[in-house]
Amino acid sequence: MISLLTSLYVLCALALGLYTAGQALLLWRYWRTRAAAPAVPAALPDAALPAITIQLPLYNEANVALRLLDAIAALDYPRDKLLIQALDDSTDRTVQLVAQKLAALEAAGFRVQHIQRAARAGFKAGALAHGLGHTADNYIAIFDADFIPPPDFLRRTLPHLAADPRLGIVQSRWGHLNAEENSLTRAQKLSIDTHFVVEQAARNRSGWLVPFNGTGGIWRRRCIEAAGGWSADTLTEDLDLSYRAQIAGWTSLFLPDVEVPGEIPPQLAAYKQQQARWASGNTQCLLKLARPLLAADLSVTQKVMAVQHLCQYLPPLWMLLLLLLTPPLLLADALGGLPLAPLGLLALAPPLMYAVGQMRLYEDWLRGLSAFPALLLLGSGMSLCSSLAVLGALLGRRGDFQRTPKFARDWAQNAYALALSPMLWLELALMLYALWAAALAWELQPQLMPYLLVYALSFAAVAGWSLREAAVRLLSSSRPPRPSAPAKSRP
Repeated sequence: MISLLTSLYVLCALALGLYTAGQALLLWRYWRTRAAAPAVPAALPDAALPAITIQLPLYNEANVALRLLDAIAALDYPRDKLLIQALDDSTDRTVQLVAQKLAALEAAGFRVQHIQRAARAGFKAGALAHGLGHTADNYIAIFDADFIPPPDFLRRTLPHLAADPRLGIVQSRWGHLNAEENSLTRAQKLSIDTHFVVEQAARNRSGWLVPFNGTGGIWRRRCIEAAGGWSADTLTEDLDLSYRAQIAGWTSLFLPDVEVPGEIPPQLAAYKQQQARWASGNTQCLLKLARPLLAADLSVTQKVMAVQHLCQYLPPLWMLLLLLLTPPLLLADALGGLPLAPLGLLALAPPLMYAVGQMRLYEDWLRGLSAFPALLLLGSGMSLCSSLAVLGALLGRRGDFQRTPKFARDWAQNAYALALSPMLWLELALMLYALWAAALAWELQPQLMPYLLVYALSFAAVAGWSLREAAVRLLSSSRPPRPSAPAKSRP
């Protein structure tokens, strides 16, 4: 039994090392290509601008829906060539708010569609596919409810599609509307910036597959249809379709200088729900796409880096297994002879990626990098949440599309705020387990103590944050409620 546990420990450590080596390769490729930039095609005159549909998938977004519609109405684009398509699966007052706003926009000369389905079949993927059947336009832009595209978004992105007939997807970089709201949003900002500035740019400039991030992008209709259309058999329909499109021969373009800001979840419970959905969907895509990906007409490096990306939510599971295996292997004196120390050098790659991303975007980059300790604690402390989602996907559990609530302002007094999760007790149990493991390491393998204490502190931080949020919500409920009006909308 000890030999089996030791083998599993070594396999998890090696898998983590291989994944992190992929991250180091991304960092190296970014640094080598950091001066590269996509060619900027000639601007399209108004007469040559194509008709485009803006799809806005909505589900109970009363706090942000009007702000989004205002941003779409402010786009610098001829109104007769712009179709605003509200794909509204809402079950609350969002429906009335959107209907009233669309009526005002129609009266102002916009083409609008308020599309409601009898059932929320297929969740976001189903809504996007349903909306596609209500337009004949060749270009489809997609914005989630909490994103605000700049007025020149279409003018800066569409020329790329017009210039290259094999280009199927144009993706912008995510910005942030509430990055300084609290420690949680600052930590997420650091992670999101690194994904877009380093990872997405490195993949695109290296000719590797680039995932679509679900919002802030434009699709060519023929690309969607040729790749098989939107599918609801994973919880990350954006990743699924974008990989299928690139496997089919279409290309994807990432524009790091086109920024579309969105809301970062300011509540830990909301962030956990978002990450669990992404972890489950990413793993479902791994199971669905690994075989066609490996059989596709792609280079070995393209295949390897695509698989590495599809595995991005497996490391928390491997890390959790390492923690769980440590005490029994310590007691059996089975860890002393394992030559795993060189793998620790690879752990330098993620912090360097964070630093490079902040330096690229901000003059006061050290301020942004100060969120790294909080991000480290979050990443380790949420390994349970991500691992359970990954295990569910590996076991074939489909799961429901759990929408990430958007608040636009004080989340604690908002009806969309999420309740305290029972997962708290498991996180507290893992905190105690990590402390016990650290005590064993103190006696048997002192070099493991820092790693185990980080885990104990991480689970304590996540559990404590959850309890703090529950207390804040309780105190907020005892105060007179604020008016529940959404963000102000221009007439």
